[in-house]
Amino acid sequence: MPNHKSCDKRLRQEKKRAARNHYVKKTINSLQKKMHSDLPLEELGQTLQEVYSQLDKAAKKGVIHKRTASRRKARLAAHFNKEKKKASESTN
Repeated sequence: MPNHKSCDKRLRQEKKRAARNHYVKKTINSLQKKMHSDLPLEELGQTLQEVYSQLDKAAKKGVIHKRTASRRKARLAAHFNKEKKKASESTN
């Protein structure tokens, strides 16, 4: 238990921030998993935009590092392009 008021307040703040960060990270991870599921190409495109938005917001707020966000976006874009190419080859 903290002995000072400031330490007590710091603990309360850390709990709030940890909960908020946990929610943001779980949201990002669930969207990334959705990207790797068997969705139609249109839905994949919309999901990709959602993931981009969430990653940018998380990086801006400091939940994840900006290079981590950039790396994840690049990998998701590569996956999306691979799926798009596979879809176009299957229609031809």
